[in-house]
Amino acid sequence: MSLFEQLGGEPMLRAIVDDFVDRCFDDMMIGFLFTRADRDRIKRFEYEHAADHLGASVEYSGRALDQAHRPHRIFGGQFDRRRRILVETLRDHEAPGEVVDAWLAHQDSLRALITKDPDSNCQG
Repeated sequence: MSLFEQLGGEPMLRAIVDDFVDRCFDDMMIGFLFTRADRDRIKRFEYEHAADHLGASVEYSGRALDQAHRPHRIFGGQFDRRRRILVETLRDHEAPGEVVDAWLAHQDSLRALITKDPDSNCQG
């Protein structure tokens, strides 16, 4: 059984992604990063990316992550805040531990594509 299936398939993943993206957009610490972003578009790409990684037969149709994030100066602390929001969202939706661990490990592996700041230091 894939991690996608363990999670509960499309309905559960969509609920998690919708909640997660809403929390990011509305967050007082990182919400400003999404000021000009289209919420529904971000939800679509987040869903595709997560579904693909979790073993669904869904293809991610967005730009390469390094290209998509290059125009934005994203600091390590901001990356970590987004990760924290993901942890809280997965917890609140009672995602299985194996899914949480795999999702977070995958997110962590993408850090260098999103930020050039190697740690949580928000210094430029």
